[in-house]
Formats: sequence, structure tokens, C-alpha cells
Amino acid sequence: MSELRPARLGAADVLRVGAVGLRTRPARVFLSALGIAIGIATMIAVVGISSSSREQLLRQLDRLGTNLLTVSPGRTLFGEEAELPATSVAMVGRIDGVRTASATGKVEATIRRTSLIPEAVTGGIAVQAATPELLATLEGAVVKGAWLNAATAREPAVVLGAEAASRLGLSRTGLRVWLGDRWFTVVGILGPMPLAPEIERSALVGFAAAQRYLAFDGHPTTIYERSADEAVETVRGLLPRTVSPEHPEEVDVSRPSDALAAKAAAAGAFTSLLLGLGAVALLVGGVGVANTMVISVLERRKEIGLRRSLGATRGQIRTQFLTESLLLSTLGGAAGALLGALATTLYALAHDWPTAIPPWSIAAALAATFTTGTLAGLYPAVRASHLSPTAALTTT
Repeated sequence: MSELRPARLGAADVLRVGAVGLRTRPARVFLSALGIAIGIATMIAVVGISSSSREQLLRQLDRLGTNLLTVSPGRTLFGEEAELPATSVAMVGRIDGVRTASATGKVEATIRRTSLIPEAVTGGIAVQAATPELLATLEGAVVKGAWLNAATAREPAVVLGAEAASRLGLSRTGLRVWLGDRWFTVVGILGPMPLAPEIERSALVGFAAAQRYLAFDGHPTTIYERSADEAVETVRGLLPRTVSPEHPEEVDVSRPSDALAAKAAAAGAFTSLLLGLGAVALLVGGVGVANTMVISVLERRKEIGLRRSLGATRGQIRTQFLTESLLLSTLGGAAGALLGALATTLYALAHDWPTAIPPWSIAAALAATFTTGTLAGLYPAVRASHLSPTAALTTT
């Protein structure tokens, strides 16, 4: 007499049997899958939006360049603010590799729309003297009017940074503003300058005009230097001794693009926190799936008993319910991946960013979905496989 052997289930049979519980309870399936979808969507959206933001910053760095250096006065041995020599801009321009150098100098004056506005109400706008080469060094743009030239740099004319113009409520040139103790004519309004945000908040006048009308002493407070890419580090090392040969330790040199690079790197720290929240949402979704599977086992005890009595093995029962859990998680994971990608795309478009969804985030989402489905379905599957046929069939 031949030995009895249990029937084998093919892959198609496993999927068909595992999908039975999903087809018969669509509302419960939808609510359970929703928890998984929310967790996966959150994780992909967080990674995608962070990656898109970082990509935008990196593109901005490529566009603006990393070859701009700034020089500012440091502190003396006695803790006082040092002073840059009046000839330091010309000295910087003589360094090999330097393409252009310019400077601004702080002016002790305020700018207001009219003389009737109290002097203390400055709107956070700084008044600075600027050399004619400043715009070219910063690679900025004038959106209204014109930049300072040889003529206007000697006269009571002012160019406003983008933020300064906004705070003054000005959108066109030709108007007069009260600067110091006299009227100045607005001859230009600048566009945004990501590498020099201090310029955006400044009212700029020529060095000669600042000395003539605003008691400016002629000493620069910030020098901007743009050099060849391959010469940046060399120039950076030469700047302190070139600017102040006697006291190079009193000179601070920085690279504005480092701030954007640090911002791009810092985006990852905040992303980790948000990924943690997404993981919590995924965990909650996994608990929902496990709960659904436990209830499914309790409701389908007679089905389990009937299948066992007809020859289904414990392993086949485990496979059935584990497959059902995986299918349920996969539905939620696929929906979550689509929702996360859509949210990332819409957010990037709204902010005029490039859409960047790292492939690893999709792979990680699939792995998380598979892991969640396995863990959520393991206990219910084992519990179902241990039901005895007689006890399951006699359940009311």
C-alpha cells in the first residue's frame, strides 16, 4: 500500500488561497492596509522631500560657485574689534589667482522712507559703503534701475538690497529716501544674493559718497574675493597676511558657500527624526495588520478545521495566513509608495525644486513592508496551524 502524501500547493495556489480572506472582507482590508500605507508614505515623502531640498542646495552651490571668500576683521589681543586697512582691497587684488575683489564698509547711519519716521525705526536695514566691483564679485543682478557707477558712487545715490527694498516698501527706482540727515535717490534694486544675505538687507552707497555725506572713515569691514577654483585654498591661506601683514591673526577668512553646504548636510539630521515618526506610523500599521489577522483566524476556525480534516498540513495553514498577511501589507506598502512619491513631487514642484526620490528609499520601503507583513502575520499563522480539526469544526 502506497504511503499517503499531502498535496502540494504551487505558488499560484498559495496566492489564491491567501487572497481569500482579503476578498471577503474588503472594508477591513482597506482600513488595515491604510495604516501601512500611511507609514510607508511618510517615510518616502520625508526622504524624498529632504533629498529634493538637498539637491536644490547642491545645484545652487554649483550655480553660485564655491570660489567666493570673505575677509572680515577679527579681534585684537585685548578683545577689541580689529580694523582692516583702507588699502586692503587693492592688496587682495594683487594676489595670484584672484579674479576680482571688492568690499563694503559699515556706515553709522540709518535709512528711512521720510525724515518724519523716528531714527530708531530702522527696519533692520544696514547702511554700507560699496566699491563698484561688488556686484561683479558677488555675481549679483540688478532687477530695477542700475548699479553704482563712477558718477553715482560720488553722489547721494543708493542701491537697495532685495530685502531692504521690501522692508522700505519700494518697488521702483527714482524715489528718495532719508539716509543719515539728507535725501538720497534710489538708483537701483538688487535681486537675491544667497551667498551674501547681508547685502540683501543693506542700503549701498559709493565709498566716495559715504565719506563725503555720511562721515565714513574709508576702512572696509568686509572684503569679497572671487578666485579661480583651483586657487581657492592657496588664496585662503595668503589672505590674512596680505590684508594685515603686521597682525594676520586679527583677520577672519570664511567661505560663504560652506553655509549652504552645511545646510545641505544638516537636512539629514532632521530627516532622521521624521523617519522615526514614519517608523512609528508603520509600527502602528503593523499592529493593525496583526490584529486583523488574529480576528481573521478566530472567524475562520471552521474553514481551518475543514481544510485540516481534508488533509491540509500545519505548514500549509501557516503559509496561507502568512501569505494573506504579506498580501495585506504589500497592498498598503504599494499604496504608500505611490502616495509618498506623489507628495514629494507636488512639494518639489510647489517650491520649484528638482524631484529626487532615492532608489534606496523605495527598496527600504519594500523591505519594511515585507518585514512588517511577516512579523504581523507570524503569530496568527502559527496559532491557526495549531488548531485541531475536531475543535475547529465544533466551534460555534
